[in-house]
Amino acid sequence: MLGFACDNGSEFLNYDLIRFFNEGRKEPVKFTRRRPYKKNDAAHVEQKNWTHVRQLFGYDRIEDPATVAIMNEIYRAYWNPLQNFFIPCMKLVKKERVGAKIKKTYDQPKTPYQRLLENEHLHRHIKERLRIARQWKNPFTLRQELNRRLRDFVRLVELERKRRLAG
Repeated sequence: MLGFACDNGSEFLNYDLIRFFNEGRKEPVKFTRRRPYKKNDAAHVEQKNWTHVRQLFGYDRIEDPATVAIMNEIYRAYWNPLQNFFIPCMKLVKKERVGAKIKKTYDQPKTPYQRLLENEHLHRHIKERLRIARQWKNPFTLRQELNRRLRDFVRLVELERKRRLAG
């Protein structure tokens, strides 16, 4: 690793992390923070924190490795296939200023899967593997199972919270 950049959040930036990147290395890892006066540098990451984490799992701090494993399984087996194969999104093509307003132009809504298949740089073997993977997926089944797993997850987090408050 040659470089590391993060925002100024204390939940991630700490002395242990800085020590890890600097001590015992021939060449310390170059560390930078976000650009000054560019408060929106990490806007897309922050947006994904909302749509990909908070809406799905809530705001609880998850520390139990077993619970983290369940979260990873939910992402890997249900949420990611549903998002990538079946839920279309619009991609910003261009922005132009018209007077005081900004006019945004979007392309047609497509799933990430469709965008990959249209990519001419992606090898045909990978495209074929994606087609096979999608062929065995059912969006209704994925959604039902995702909802069931999330209900189980919420129950587990509630039990952990009660255990912490009691102990």
